[in-house]
Amino acid sequence: MTLAGRFWRRGLQRLPHPSERLFQVAADTQILAHCHWKPEPQRHPTLVVVHGLEGSSASRYVQGTAEKAWVAGFNVLRMNQRNCGGTERLTPTLYNSGLSGDYCAVVRELAGRDALPEIFLAGFSMGGNLVLKAAAELSDEKLAAFRGAAVVCPTMHLAACSDAIHQRRNIVYERYFVRNMKRRYQHKMELFPELFPRNGLERVRSIREFDDAVTAPLCGYGNAVNYYDRASAMNVLEKIRVPTLVITAQDDPMVPYQSVRQPALLANPDITLLAPEHGGHCAFVARSGGEERFWAESRIVEFCRFQSHLLSA
Repeated sequence: MTLAGRFWRRGLQRLPHPSERLFQVAADTQILAHCHWKPEPQRHPTLVVVHGLEGSSASRYVQGTAEKAWVAGFNVLRMNQRNCGGTERLTPTLYNSGLSGDYCAVVRELAGRDALPEIFLAGFSMGGNLVLKAAAELSDEKLAAFRGAAVVCPTMHLAACSDAIHQRRNIVYERYFVRNMKRRYQHKMELFPELFPRNGLERVRSIREFDDAVTAPLCGYGNAVNYYDRASAMNVLEKIRVPTLVITAQDDPMVPYQSVRQPALLANPDITLLAPEHGGHCAFVARSGGEERFWAESRIVEFCRFQSHLLSA
């Protein structure tokens, strides 16, 4: 199912050509969004979609969600995480699972500068962890324009997910991610040689080894154990106070089902958990075709539309 979701051919003819926009999320960092605006943006809800590890705004599940949301009446922003989508020059930093502040900054700007009345966040995998953390932080701010969040297969327990992907059955996935992460880091070394040492990169064979050698020390976490603990959204689930949908599959090879069934999640009345038996990792390819073929994407849009006063008016 995971592989089917990645390679299944789909048409995206209904999604209009995007405009590009840079968001200043830190003094030295910008992130790129591909934006699909309705003719009168303030009269429509807005969905901000965040991709997963080594993805981009061009990832198929991001584009598929964007198309469904656009057709349903949303403005849509397809976000690139730091360094993703060819944006390595826009920041002297690396991306990591703790940078939820980037998406809080995006929501604040859309609410303030653009005066958008209803903003929703959606995220997949690593992006799901970031969105859950952002939802908790924005809940503390009580920002009226932030109306809710929806995530698919969130890596909210980073240590458990790192251990799961290192299992022998997932060797193809881990090799793919590690190869791409090393390639991206080597590009950062070329752009900012004074900031990025090799750090034993040639010896890295797993995601945990990469995080221990590169991500954690260069992003201020020290080591992978500390990084996984501090950046995991499972630690802030009780702070979420907006309607939030969590979708995960019980057969996800990379996100163990029990790592999502956190007591704080199950006890939070603002969080709804959907956990079908099958779905793989961010795939959820249905037997039926049409709008329901990519089931999780449809549930995201359905959930956000239900929470929107603009679309129900």
